[in-house]
Amino acid sequence: MHNKIRIFDTTLRDGTQGEKISLSVNDKIKIARRLDDFGVDFIEGGWPGSNPKDRLFFEKAGELNFRQARLVAFGSTHHPARPVEKDANLRELLLAETPAISIFGKSWLLHVKEALNISPDENLKIIEETVAYLKRHGREVIYDAEHFFDGFKDNPDYALKTLQAAADAGADVLVLADTNGGSLPSEILRTVLTVKKNISAPLGIHAHNDSDLAVANSLAAVQAGCNHVQGTINGTGERCGNANLCSIIPNLQLKMGFRCIPDDKLRELTELSRYVSEIANVSHPGNLPFVGSSAFAHKGGIHVSAVMKNARTYEHLDPENVGNHRRVLVSDLSGRSNILYKAGELAIDLAHHEARVPEVVQTIKRLENEGYQFEAAEGSFELLLRRGIGEPVDFFRLESFRVVIEKRPDETPVSEASIKVRVNGVPEHTAAEGDGPVNALDNALRKSLEKFFPELMNMHLSDYKVRVLNEDSGTAAKVRVLIESKDNHSRWTTVGASENIIEASWRALTDSISYYLLKHQDKARREK
Repeated sequence: MHNKIRIFDTTLRDGTQGEKISLSVNDKIKIARRLDDFGVDFIEGGWPGSNPKDRLFFEKAGELNFRQARLVAFGSTHHPARPVEKDANLRELLLAETPAISIFGKSWLLHVKEALNISPDENLKIIEETVAYLKRHGREVIYDAEHFFDGFKDNPDYALKTLQAAADAGADVLVLADTNGGSLPSEILRTVLTVKKNISAPLGIHAHNDSDLAVANSLAAVQAGCNHVQGTINGTGERCGNANLCSIIPNLQLKMGFRCIPDDKLRELTELSRYVSEIANVSHPGNLPFVGSSAFAHKGGIHVSAVMKNARTYEHLDPENVGNHRRVLVSDLSGRSNILYKAGELAIDLAHHEARVPEVVQTIKRLENEGYQFEAAEGSFELLLRRGIGEPVDFFRLESFRVVIEKRPDETPVSEASIKVRVNGVPEHTAAEGDGPVNALDNALRKSLEKFFPELMNMHLSDYKVRVLNEDSGTAAKVRVLIESKDNHSRWTTVGASENIIEASWRALTDSISYYLLKHQDKARREK
C-alpha cells in the first residue's frame, strides 16, 4: 500500500456552483455528516464572506463533532486596496472558526494584470501576506493556486513564484488548480513533476471536467507526487463539473494502492453517491462509473452468458467493493435473481413463495415505468415485497379524503384536509389544518390513527421532495414524491408517483406510516 492521499471534498462549495444544484443549510449539514462518517479528510463548507447561507452553515456546523474530517472555510487572498488586517473577507473566514481555511490566489499573469489590475510583484506580496496572516491565527492553510496550469503554460517562472510565496508564508499544502479544465493528463504529469523539483511543500490537485479528463488528470497528478486531491461527490460543479471523487477514490485505493478512506467505508460509496443526489433533488445518473445503476448492468447475449459463469469476464472489479451490485437486465430469471437477492438483505423469505416472485418482478417493472424509483425508498420497496407474498402490511383502509385550500387577500393560504378511514373495520372521520395540503393530510391521518396506534406520536416527517419526471408536459407532468421519516432510532424513505402531486404525496405518506407500524409490530413480536 502506498502513502495516504488526503481527500478534500468540496461538494458543499464548488459542487453547488453546478447548474440545478441548490442546497439548504440543513441539506449541507446532512451531507457534511455523511462525508465525515465516510472518512474524507476535509469538508469545504462554503465561502462565509459571500452569502448569509454559508455563514449560517458554519455556525451550525460548529456545533457538530466531526470524527474524521476537518471543516474548511473558503475565501480569496486579501483585496489589493485593503491591508490584510482590515480585509472583510478574511475576517469572515476567521469568524467561521474552522480548523482549516482554503484560500485561492492568482497564478496566471493574465488574471493578475487584467482581473486584479496589479503588478506581478504586488500579487506575490498579497499571496504571502494572506497566508502568513491566517497562519498567525493558528489555521491550517490550504493554498489553492487558481488557473495554475494555464499560468504555468503562459509563464512557468512566475507561476512557480506564486507557489513559493505561499510556501514561504507557511501554507500547509499547495493545490494546483486546472480551473478551466482544459489540460491533458500528460500536461498535468509533466507540470506536477516540474513543480515537485522546484517546490518542497506538499502538493495537491483540483481539476475541472471541461475536457472530460478531471478524474484522469487527478490520477496523473497523484502519480507525479500530489498527496492531496480535491473533488466533489458525483462530479457536480460549475460548467461541466469537478473531478468526481466517486471515481477517484476507488481508482486510487483499489487499483493504484493508495490509502484514501478506511477500507470498510469504501463499500458505502454507492450509498453516499445516491444520498447526495437525493438531498440535492437531482436524478442520479445511471451511467456514473462505479456507483451508477448501470455501472455493473449487463444486457443480453454473450455478455450475460459469460457473466453468469464468471463475473470477471465483463466486470473490472467486484461491485460490492464499492457498495454497488450486479444487474442482469433481460430475462425473467435475472429479475427473479435480483428480487431474491434483495429479499435476502431484508430477511424476507421468498423461498416459500416461489410462485409469486414473477408477479412481484412484473409489479416492480410496472411501477418503475409509472415513475416510481425504489433505490432511495427502502420503506416502500419492503412493503411492496411483503404485499407481493401476501403479508398483511396495510393497517388502515382509506374511504375518502378531501383537501381544501383557502386564500384571502393579504393572508397566507390555509389548507384543511378531511379524511375517512377504517381501522379493523372501525370507521374514523377527522379533519385537520396544516401549513400546506400535504401537511394537512398528514395531520388529519395521524389524528385518525393515533387512538389506534399511539406509537405514531414518536414518528414524524423529516423531509419532503418532489421531482418532475416529464418536464415537457408542463402542469400535467407526472411527479415523484420522496418522503423521509424518522423516529428516535431510525430514518426511512418512501415514494409515490402520479400526475397529481397530492395523490403522489398520499401514496408516499401512507407507505411511511405503514412501514413504521410494521417495524414497530415486528419489534414488539421479537421482544415477547
